[in-house]
Amino acid sequence: MHSSGSPSPSAPLPSPDKQRQSIGIFDSGVGGLTVVSAVHRLLPREDIIYFGDTGRVPYGNKSPEMIIQYSLQISRFLISQGVKAVVVACNTATAHALSSLRASLSVPVMGVVVPGVEAALSATRNGRVGIIGTYGTIQSGAYQKALLARRPDVQLTAIPTPLLVPLIEEDWLTHAATHLVLAEYLSPIQAARCDSLVLACTHYPLAKGVIGSIMGEDVTLVDSADNMARDLARRLETDNLLRPAEDIHTGRIRLHVSDLPTQFATLARRFLGVRVGAIDKVVLD
Repeated sequence: MHSSGSPSPSAPLPSPDKQRQSIGIFDSGVGGLTVVSAVHRLLPREDIIYFGDTGRVPYGNKSPEMIIQYSLQISRFLISQGVKAVVVACNTATAHALSSLRASLSVPVMGVVVPGVEAALSATRNGRVGIIGTYGTIQSGAYQKALLARRPDVQLTAIPTPLLVPLIEEDWLTHAATHLVLAEYLSPIQAARCDSLVLACTHYPLAKGVIGSIMGEDVTLVDSADNMARDLARRLETDNLLRPAEDIHTGRIRLHVSDLPTQFATLARRFLGVRVGAIDKVVLD
């Protein structure tokens, strides 16, 4: 069973073969590729295996029980591919399934909520923080609880924005309808005079341009990808799981989906900024 604490001083050091295993990352769709990109930039020698659950996206309108089931299925697939850690690059899955995954898996499991919370608290100057995410993430209260636990006087405005993931997945970011929808969603956050806005879904950084144009330059947009990558690097170093320093190796990225590999490839190129190779469609048990 995985413990969220540091490894015991008496625990044996992982073998070089273990250190050379891949990092597993998953999300409900393409959004988690923002985390893949951040991890690849920070840890360029590490191999990454990514799973996008494109056949069941979005997770935000699913029950917690279904989200836990999906997350366990995907994590077991990643474990079968020989990963040394699992990153839940989905805010909804982090909110509902992280504790179940940590109880079930024998590798370190990390989620995206805490890195985003810490970044938001560092960014705010007036103590007013906005949060946008899926229904599942907002209703779970995961961000609200984590923010208030660290700063009880923070003023929060949390708004579900369920149409945004489908608009991103359908490549409608430059469409006038997307601007209209976001302007409606963001009006309560503007009214609350928030100066820090948490993009509590890993899809949302792709919409930073339109969100920023509505919120204005005085509002800091916080996404957890870069902070997640830094937390992962620290955890792998603590657990002695970083790739051996003597290895001369350029990290490879393998992409898997549950459906629509061709459509996924188009969006993946935009998220990663590089050509992507063959994308494997996987049927989960």
